[in-house]
Amino acid sequence: MKTSLYIGGQWKDASDGSSFPVIDPSNEQILAEVASATSVDVNEAIDVAYKAGKEWAKTSPRERADILMRSWELLNQRKQEIAEYIVKENGKALPDALSEAGYAIEFYRWYAEETVRNYGEILNSPSGDKKIMAIRQPIGLSVLVTPWNYPAAMATRKIAPAIGAGCSVILKPASDTPLTALLIADIMEQAGVPAGVVNVLPSRSSGAVVSQMLHDSRVRKLSFTGSTEVGRILLREASDCIVNCSMELGGNAPFLVFDDADINDAVAGAMIAKMRNGGEACTAANRFYVHKKVANEFSEKFAAAMQALKVGPGLDPTVQLGPMVNAQAIADISRLVNDAKDKGAEPLCGGEPIDAVGFYYPPTVLAKVNKDCSILKEEIFGPVAPIVTFEDDDEAIHAANDTEYGLISYLYTSNLSRGLKVSEKLDAGMIGLNRGMVSDPAAPFGGVKQSGLGREGSHDGLHEYMEKKYISLNW
Repeated sequence: MKTSLYIGGQWKDASDGSSFPVIDPSNEQILAEVASATSVDVNEAIDVAYKAGKEWAKTSPRERADILMRSWELLNQRKQEIAEYIVKENGKALPDALSEAGYAIEFYRWYAEETVRNYGEILNSPSGDKKIMAIRQPIGLSVLVTPWNYPAAMATRKIAPAIGAGCSVILKPASDTPLTALLIADIMEQAGVPAGVVNVLPSRSSGAVVSQMLHDSRVRKLSFTGSTEVGRILLREASDCIVNCSMELGGNAPFLVFDDADINDAVAGAMIAKMRNGGEACTAANRFYVHKKVANEFSEKFAAAMQALKVGPGLDPTVQLGPMVNAQAIADISRLVNDAKDKGAEPLCGGEPIDAVGFYYPPTVLAKVNKDCSILKEEIFGPVAPIVTFEDDDEAIHAANDTEYGLISYLYTSNLSRGLKVSEKLDAGMIGLNRGMVSDPAAPFGGVKQSGLGREGSHDGLHEYMEKKYISLNW
């Protein structure tokens, strides 16, 4: 198990010898002590990455693609190991972790294929006096800041397109879950990634470390996945040196069930949209709006499915819901649930933390949720589903859009025309139409409003790490 900083192809202790503990959420025991990067380490990483990036940008797309494909092959061979790392430091159930590992690994194959497709364009100017040539070039040294909820996928979704585009990177993983990122870096080194092209800086001083990088003129890109609150801070920091930013921020996803929906399909989709990753996802269904005519049937079947889930340590292959990531997560979930109950919500299942060692909260469904409850306005980030009823399409659409967020919306209806019309009216960057999951490396992932800027995945993800250059010429 790697627990050191990874700088310039070398595994190093922090310059001052400092470290921080990584806790297993299932038993609250220390998994490992991980090196905590200091300002000295940040300077070294920037020096090394900047120099390596200059040479990496000169390599051919095919050379970069080959390294990505070798990375995919080696990561795929160690998929089980990666999943077990995720379970140990994040807590999620093993089936969820295996799903994440497969999704994470696929970004390397996708971008191995996309790296060689960096298209430009040539136009005749309208006046006819010149040719307009536009090409895309690597944006430069990129800082990647990832969250704890998907420690593998959020790293690979950024690393693969960045190095495919010709950029060197410094990855700052979340302090709760740095071990998976370090394992990925170790595997990429074996795949032949040149020293300095990929660097990993775990640190307990996250704010100071990222701020220092954003105020170095050699850093030209920030890709951040995390809360909208932190995203706002980083955007302000990045403005000082006009650093290009991609931001995948918070969500408050509505899940709409119309009166003509297949209720069994809707319940199955709700289980995926809500319980994937134990609800600890920005894409998790956060608010359930169900037509009054089918509310009882949907609520009863949904609650029964939720209550049937087995809760326990994630490495147990029979467990379907592992612990939350830490004690603060339990406190945040409890606050939202208690507020809803105080305002009249009725738990159909769950509703109280599990009294046990580890950070466990049971699958919870709340009926009769008051529209003024905080649980409809904030990300729950846990296995809790509040249900509100509606009577017509316009009411549902208004409720769904009544948030500052716009990452993803889900809806279930048997009428495709109705579904597409509603999809166009929903303020979200992604729509799950009769589907509980939309994530795919080939699809553009991202939101609108305060859910973020830019897109990850698809060919768009490659362009996030490139700048367009216009060349005016005659021939």
